[in-house]
Amino acid sequence: MAKELQEIVERAVAQVLEQQLPKLQAELVQRVLAELPAPAASAEPAAAPISGNLVQAISGIHAGSTQKEILRALLDAGNSYASRVALFVVRGGAANGWQARGFSEDEGIKDFALDMSAGPAQHAYHNRIAVPANIAEMDPRFVSQFGGPANEQILILPLVLKDKVAALLYADGGTENQLDAGSLEVLVMATSAWLEVASLRKQAQQREMAEPVPPMPAMEPPPPAPAPVQTISSFSDPFASHAPKHVAQAPEPEPAAAEVVEVATAAAAASAAAAPATDPFAGLSAEDADTHRKAQRFARLLVDEIKLYNQAKVNEGRRNKDLYDRLKEDIEKSRATFQKRYGSTAAATGDYFQKEVVRSLAEDDLSVMGANFKH
Repeated sequence: MAKELQEIVERAVAQVLEQQLPKLQAELVQRVLAELPAPAASAEPAAAPISGNLVQAISGIHAGSTQKEILRALLDAGNSYASRVALFVVRGGAANGWQARGFSEDEGIKDFALDMSAGPAQHAYHNRIAVPANIAEMDPRFVSQFGGPANEQILILPLVLKDKVAALLYADGGTENQLDAGSLEVLVMATSAWLEVASLRKQAQQREMAEPVPPMPAMEPPPPAPAPVQTISSFSDPFASHAPKHVAQAPEPEPAAAEVVEVATAAAAASAAAAPATDPFAGLSAEDADTHRKAQRFARLLVDEIKLYNQAKVNEGRRNKDLYDRLKEDIEKSRATFQKRYGSTAAATGDYFQKEVVRSLAEDDLSVMGANFKH
């Protein structure tokens, strides 16, 4: 019974994630921007360009499809708002350099062990807040090796994932005194949120790609009880391959995200309440029915991905009724992926990818696809 309930919850979570991913990016941008302080009244119209640049920087972070791409995008974007930025991985209470931008020797940051026993690094880590400070309060070894900014002002920002500090971002103004603390905080918040989304998206894809486990023969004795398995995997460590020579690596387990558990519970309840009265695959074998359902989900995932990375093209295509022409390359590439996986299976007759393109991209209005779309 417990196993059946687990499978129901996993399916429900996968379906919710597949349907909601395109909306998450837009919502994250809006929520992060909502944290920005209201601009002070000024006669100079400088606020709009700055806001636009910040949105563009967040979009660059959201363009990353892997965790390392996202973190590199954070450093690249952060370097536009601070002359020097460096990311330190936090593990087991120790902070070790990962990558940097703007230092005379960026490579020197790698594997540098930052003192976490005092100063702004300790304060940011334990209180999970951005900490402005004077360079004199920083780790003396860091100052000796890398120097300090001309105005002596620095900023330490925690990157929080699953309620734990996974990294610390160091920033200062260098010789140009360029240090925009508010924008850096927004970028770190956007990065944290998008890393969570990327982790959930990866889980959904892995679940979709997993092969079904064949049923155990009826007469076979039951296997020994397996070790407890966390059904919603924790954040995948983006620094897993980063192993400083002077630090013994002992990855800490992360707790499951409460938000995901809540989604799973709500989705399971909604799935039970809204279950259709008839199963469209009731007349098929259990194996064929499962193949059809997986093909439907995979088609949704592929089309949602097209929407996620082409929001502007989707909106313009619907407005100008030439959606297929604008997205042809993405649509056909995804169609080939779908065909490679399900074109020779029982689900091939369902034409699920084509139906999902019309349903999701065109919102069931074929006219917006344009004359070149074959249906």
